[in-house]
Amino acid sequence: MSSRLHAVVFDLDGVLVESDHLWEEMWSGYAARHGVQWESEDTATVQGMSSSEWSHYLNRRAGAAESDEDTERAVVDGMVEAFEQERVELLAGARETVAAVSAEVPIALASSAPRRLIDAVLRGHGLADHFTATVSSAEVGRGKPHPDVYLEAAARIGQEGGDCAAVEDSSNGIRAAHAAKMTVVALPNPAPGYRPAPDALALAAEEARDLADVSERLLRLLARPAAQGSS
Repeated sequence: MSSRLHAVVFDLDGVLVESDHLWEEMWSGYAARHGVQWESEDTATVQGMSSSEWSHYLNRRAGAAESDEDTERAVVDGMVEAFEQERVELLAGARETVAAVSAEVPIALASSAPRRLIDAVLRGHGLADHFTATVSSAEVGRGKPHPDVYLEAAARIGQEGGDCAAVEDSSNGIRAAHAAKMTVVALPNPAPGYRPAPDALALAAEEARDLADVSERLLRLLARPAAQGSS
């Protein structure tokens, strides 16, 4: 690991925008239309997967006759519609955190959301110009918990994983950022069924209460040498 952290990579869903419940709404709605009950265990399984991965899982789970691509399109269309209806809201402190951190170091986004949703959300909420690079897990080989999307995000801003801090809310996201050797600041979703598993949280270097706390922790981490092996 380098002696200092040089960049920050953010997740999107559950870190900058309040959307985890909307993804679950879309997945469960699709399953229900095919006569299948979507369970909380299903949500935990697919959180962090790339769109091609979760659409394959959802399609098999629902016993649907559609192609995986059609399943993905139906769900993502629902998410885009939710955004257009202003249901994909910024979490409190997101705008301030992104502005404060990007003023210090380059920032990137490593999200499981598809490209068209990432771009719509960041542009729509006026955050796009703060990010040096954004990566969808659909653009790499494997989704979270594999490190691919985080490693690609770091590479696009000229860094290695160990040079970066990452902000994540989910079990698979924390695992992915940790596997990329990043210093992970966890922002656990307190809602039942969404809080990261204890073994995943144990991989985080720090655990924040909210985005204001995330901002303080990131600025402190960026101002001092990174601890060897902290990620």
